[in-house]
Amino acid sequence: MSSNKIVASVNDKRTIVVCGLGMVGLSFIEKLLKYDTKHQFRIEVFCEEPHVAYNRVGLTQFFSHREEERMLMQPLSWYSENDVIIHINEKATKIDTTTKRVTSANDSSVPYDTCILATGSYPFVPPIPGWNKTGVFVYRTINDLNEIISYSKKSKCGAVIGGGLLGLEAAKALMDLGLDVTIVEVAPVLMGRQLDTIGGEMLKDEIIKLGIKCILGVPPKEITTDEGGKVTGIQFENDFIQSDIVIVAAGIRPRDELAKASGISTHQRGGVFVDDHLRTSDPNVYAIGEVALYGGMIYGLVVPGYDMADVVASNLATGGDKKFSGGDLSCKLKLLGVHVASFGDYSAKNDVAMPLVYNDPFGSVYKKFLFSKDGKYLLGGIMVGDTDDYTKLHSLMKSKKILTVAPGELILGVKSGQAPGADDLPDEAQICSCNNVSKGQIRNAVKIDECRSIGQIKSCTKAGTGCGGCLPTVTEIFEVEMKALGHVVTNALCPHFSLTRAELFQVVKIKKLTNFKDITEKVGKKGTQGCEICKPAIASILASLWNDHILNHANLQDTNDRYLANIQRGGLYSIIPRVPGGEITPEKLLVLGEVAKKYKLYTKITGGQRIDLFGARKQDLPAIWEELVDAGFESGHAYGKALRTVKSCVGSEWCRYGQGNSVAFAIEIENRYKGIRAPHKIKSAVSGCIRECAEAQGKDFGLIATDNGYNLYVCGNGGSKPKHAVLLAKDISEEIAIKYIDRFLMYYIHTADRLMRTARWLEKMEGGIEYLKKVIIDDHLGICAELEEDMARLIYSYECEWTKVVRDPKRRADFAQFINTDETIDGIECVYERGQSRPADWPKECAVTEKEILEVKKSANLESKKWVKIAPSSAFPEDAGQVIKYGDTQIAIFNTNGRTKWYATQNMCPHKRAFVLSQGLVGDEGNGIIKVSCPMHKKNFALETGECISGDVNLKLMVFEIKIEDDFVWLYLPPEQELDRILGTNKWKVSKKLSKMSKSNNNIEILGSTTAVGCVDTVCGDKKMDW
Repeated sequence: MSSNKIVASVNDKRTIVVCGLGMVGLSFIEKLLKYDTKHQFRIEVFCEEPHVAYNRVGLTQFFSHREEERMLMQPLSWYSENDVIIHINEKATKIDTTTKRVTSANDSSVPYDTCILATGSYPFVPPIPGWNKTGVFVYRTINDLNEIISYSKKSKCGAVIGGGLLGLEAAKALMDLGLDVTIVEVAPVLMGRQLDTIGGEMLKDEIIKLGIKCILGVPPKEITTDEGGKVTGIQFENDFIQSDIVIVAAGIRPRDELAKASGISTHQRGGVFVDDHLRTSDPNVYAIGEVALYGGMIYGLVVPGYDMADVVASNLATGGDKKFSGGDLSCKLKLLGVHVASFGDYSAKNDVAMPLVYNDPFGSVYKKFLFSKDGKYLLGGIMVGDTDDYTKLHSLMKSKKILTVAPGELILGVKSGQAPGADDLPDEAQICSCNNVSKGQIRNAVKIDECRSIGQIKSCTKAGTGCGGCLPTVTEIFEVEMKALGHVVTNALCPHFSLTRAELFQVVKIKKLTNFKDITEKVGKKGTQGCEICKPAIASILASLWNDHILNHANLQDTNDRYLANIQRGGLYSIIPRVPGGEITPEKLLVLGEVAKKYKLYTKITGGQRIDLFGARKQDLPAIWEELVDAGFESGHAYGKALRTVKSCVGSEWCRYGQGNSVAFAIEIENRYKGIRAPHKIKSAVSGCIRECAEAQGKDFGLIATDNGYNLYVCGNGGSKPKHAVLLAKDISEEIAIKYIDRFLMYYIHTADRLMRTARWLEKMEGGIEYLKKVIIDDHLGICAELEEDMARLIYSYECEWTKVVRDPKRRADFAQFINTDETIDGIECVYERGQSRPADWPKECAVTEKEILEVKKSANLESKKWVKIAPSSAFPEDAGQVIKYGDTQIAIFNTNGRTKWYATQNMCPHKRAFVLSQGLVGDEGNGIIKVSCPMHKKNFALETGECISGDVNLKLMVFEIKIEDDFVWLYLPPEQELDRILGTNKWKVSKKLSKMSKSNNNIEILGSTTAVGCVDTVCGDKKMDW
């Protein structure tokens, strides 16, 4: 920035000078602008950092994108637009309360009518010997993060001193940087301010599962260093841990030095004394946020700071008498993938409170709610592992209303379909705890401010812009309010179809449409190419209705379905043959072993009682499957949104407790429903007794044997948002069970949205499980006969997808690596580990940026280009991509509109150096831009320009001129050796050497933070992906 001062228009108004531009400082400015309807103030701000206010709550997100602009809470232009003068990178050093002027380290001097101290806090660093050595960092600012990122490149392991909120965030950051991480906490429990001993222990156990070590209750004695003064580890009384980098996140201390230098009263242990109006000892100076000491307490969370900002801004602008009466320290967090929340008086003593505890060590869920002695009032609570009900419980606690349900129902939940939704919450209920946004504010944003999208809601209210955990509730409130105003809330499939997936299913069924072209002509956007959302959804609908071989619609299929295998790192694939019920003969085990040895495949037992073979090259898939098919194996559909497995225990055939033949029934069920396509994957299990060894109650449908038959459970799942299945029918025969499952599955296939698991489907169903029982058991809708017929048709028309491919030479040819040669190139090198081979590790700095390509281009001679004849145009799949080999370079060639429009780009996705772009789905953005969606992480690239249109401006594809002449594809290319200098496979592929260097520099990268459903802006993709 050329100047350290942004000057907007100045008028003769009362001047407010804000010292500090963090989250609370900005909140004060925003609220003052809102309340100042008479435009009586001008605002001037001293901002010590080189950045305007950014999201400190989301500091760890910086490691996934490393873009400072994305962290800003308001763009720089916002300040000018609102006539806010900012002194950037300039620290206020003195407030002269007599002359009412603020001076800075740069000798600026600004008069004020009112001064706001929003200087925040600084990290507390315990006086441990070695605290100031090279390699010790704090975790507070963007500059801190950049220094940590830089230093970590030379580190293998790291330690965090501090096991509170900030310490766990720092541990996540080090883990994301690929380091082995140890958390050191002096207290005997993690997050001791928010959790009790049991909750902290469960949090610790979950963190240990991630590979992070925890040392609790032991103070560090010294941070050790080498002769050069660089950190080597942490010494304890009786132990030592190696660490190349140490982050201290042991708490905060108020930044009150400005107040002290200005003669404003402060506490000897830190903090500026304030009254109920947040005034300091000088009536014209206020303190808000972490610098303010109110009632003997410093509030270290952002929400109380926002409350303070609101009190001061409102009183200044309106002359009101709002008072601050203490902050709510309730919070809902997601730390290292673990959901944690606490609210109200969660540490109330037994003389005033009665605790009610739910502790599920198997599901890693702990809840402790505190009620008044008579059970009429909810006082507070702690939640670990499951925080879904936090908003409702927090609102109930704050309302201080008498409970209308038994305390047990709050902790165990009410019956499915009867749980209150966001519509039942009062307007004063806090929805977004990060920004203290109530339900009423969200409703008003829709009604008064005319917000018509979630994006507008976020801009208007700030709800959902912090940790993002409130967005499902925000969305629910938004949709309810929109409907109440008579507006249509669309759940359209994508920009190309205005119908929902369920509506589209019915149209396709009734009109008997059998291909994508007919469907788009009848109910879609005319002439659309589709996209990575609607194409696979329609492919699934066609399979669920007509059950053609899925490769009849290959250009609609996502990469896994297009090649009937799961794509893995480096463009390799995994193979999972079906093993019904988990039962397999020794002869078949031998076949799997021989195939794995022959093709050098990595083998692993899956959680679904099958054997996974990893590392197959695309061109080898037909040959591998030919051997498996000849041995009697069928496709396990691990690549599809279809029935995966039906797990079983050994049942009554072997187990002394068994009440039913679970293996035989599981095999029957799996063979009945194999290959059936659905909105999402389907998993099942059969347990032979109530001991539930097959975990049937954690599946989309499951059966448990009883003395009188089977209990049928439905709509459960594991994964990132686990859900316990609910009982549909009890003590039924195998015949009745199959009848109900037929109906249940077909009703789900008919009515669910895309990528919706059965658990979410039931949650959205009005009436819940009781309504589902009426439909499935009582035939309430009169459709059960139709559902059974639909299922019978799918079962009758089943064929193993791989069996047909290996018997068809034309289909086998589609798996060739290149369309213009039989030569092959490996896209990633493998390393040998624990007796098997696996892909070499991704380097930490894996992406190949546009800047790097431009640098490489300088060394290549690209002037002598010529037209090169490639292959017949008819050899390329229609409306899809294929790859050609040119020297050592791989070039992806795409066509759309029935081979009338052609594009050529590099085949390497620059994000993770995967040579797979030709295997991605081709479509359009809805605005005419033709794109390809990388099958690895769903990065989208414009085929015409090569631009990345998924938000990463540093990534760009190299594109090539292409033409069709005499029915042949021609490319305008430089000589092979010159293009190889820029795009050669061996130049860019992840290699053993690169992996070795990566390990020595600790460059194993794990990007992004985990989300409830699917993977938003992380290494595993974005919200459009759901495995």
